[in-house]
Amino acid sequence: MATSRPRVLQFGKMPLPQLDAELAQAYEVTLLSEQPERERFLCEHGAQFEYLVTSAAMGLPAGVVDALPNLKFVSSFGVGFDALDKDALLRRGARVGYTPGVLDGCVADLAFALLLDATRGLSESDRFVRRGDWSQSRFGIRTRASGKRLGIFGMGRIGSTVARRASGFDMEVAYHNRRPVEGSPHQYLPSLRELARWADILVITAAGGEGTRHLVNAEVLAALGPQGFLVNVARGSVVDEAALADALENKRIAGAGLDVFEDEPRPLPALLALDNVVLAPHIASGTHETRRAMADLVLHNLQQFIATGRPAAEVPWSAAQ
Repeated sequence: MATSRPRVLQFGKMPLPQLDAELAQAYEVTLLSEQPERERFLCEHGAQFEYLVTSAAMGLPAGVVDALPNLKFVSSFGVGFDALDKDALLRRGARVGYTPGVLDGCVADLAFALLLDATRGLSESDRFVRRGDWSQSRFGIRTRASGKRLGIFGMGRIGSTVARRASGFDMEVAYHNRRPVEGSPHQYLPSLRELARWADILVITAAGGEGTRHLVNAEVLAALGPQGFLVNVARGSVVDEAALADALENKRIAGAGLDVFEDEPRPLPALLALDNVVLAPHIASGTHETRRAMADLVLHNLQQFIATGRPAAEVPWSAAQ
């Protein structure tokens, strides 16, 4: 039976189940991940879809974009767009919406949770108590977080929110970007290595992708030094995970807090054996409030593009088309 609802190709199940239901209620949705022969389905039906919904975690490969000759718009759940094939989307002329702004607070909160855990050893002390070690010995002395120098790599929306959190901990803040942020009250350092050398704690909030791949390498970790801590709530690809594991194991840095990894959901096995690193399963935006706001923006971006040809929030390289 014919339908007046726009057809939407959904790449896979969304991180918020309610969003799956809301998309299905508003649009004629086909879930690509449920097709038994995906390539054949795209070959036979790809031309029927002008709109696609995905997430930053699932991304969108070039093969799918190339199989959708009439694709006009992609609405993505998340702020990262490194897993969306930029070249294929630009060739197709498809616009891309994403969900910035609504998750900044929760990501910054988790950055500080990881920072406090790494410096004070909260997860390690929890294991200490549960093992019954407290009756045999005292838990070791750890590092104070307040009053330290906080370096931020990536002073965008999330980095700026982390900097505001730092004011409550009486921290001095400096940052590194490709270029200084106009109007920022914080010190700008022209290289990541200089920032690491200056900082007691280095927080990564930079975008992922080839342009930032492994920028936090052995040299940067050496500059951070044996009293320094690393926190990553950005993308796992920004950090050379093997170099980080080696630095942690050999105490060339004091500790780390990681929410993201190079090969999710498989952290480097060497990290799993270390007590001086806190590991979280990519949960920075994982609160009821933030996921709801992200879902709302996915829907709003799609609705607004269909109505006006322009989404409410568009990735920078897409908006330049």
